[in-house]
Amino acid sequence: MFTGIIESLGTIIEINKNPNQLILTVESELAQELKVDQSLSHNGICLTITKIENNRFQVCAVQETIDKTTIGNWVINDQVNLERCIKLSDRLDGHIVQGHVDSVGKCTEIVDEAGNRIYTFLFDPSFAPLLVEKGSVVIDGVSLTCYNVTRHSFQVTIIPYTYENTCFKNLELTSAVNLEFDILGKYLQRHLSLK
Repeated sequence: MFTGIIESLGTIIEINKNPNQLILTVESELAQELKVDQSLSHNGICLTITKIENNRFQVCAVQETIDKTTIGNWVINDQVNLERCIKLSDRLDGHIVQGHVDSVGKCTEIVDEAGNRIYTFLFDPSFAPLLVEKGSVVIDGVSLTCYNVTRHSFQVTIIPYTYENTCFKNLELTSAVNLEFDILGKYLQRHLSLK
């Protein structure tokens, strides 16, 4: 489980494609603090550490992850947002994040407003019941508050600190992003669907 507060950036330095899986090698200052079998969020995707060597580590993505996230589009030298799992004794600064991507969204507008940046994203309208005005959403692993929510789009504001310390600085118009919607909304939707 994660909070959506990014700890560090990693750089993809190697990609090996096998049938139904991708093996990624990532370079990061976090590498020496990790353990094999530990879960680590990569742009909001929960992946298991399989190997650590110096300032590099490896993770493996299975076909389900490749099909439902942006990971299949990643290339060497791409940066990714990294977050380790929370400890039960930690503060929950963001919100409850599972690292299970629900859908891929698309950036359609970026507006600079006195240093803050306002991003607009399109998403699959079937997920509309899971987004509420001033609710939580995860974009590439970053916990954010959404607003101007419609049936197919929403906006977030990125402050300068978040912009400089996450992959938001690399987003462009039409960039694809990983979206995870609030788990509480998912449980409520499921509960109501069974009545």
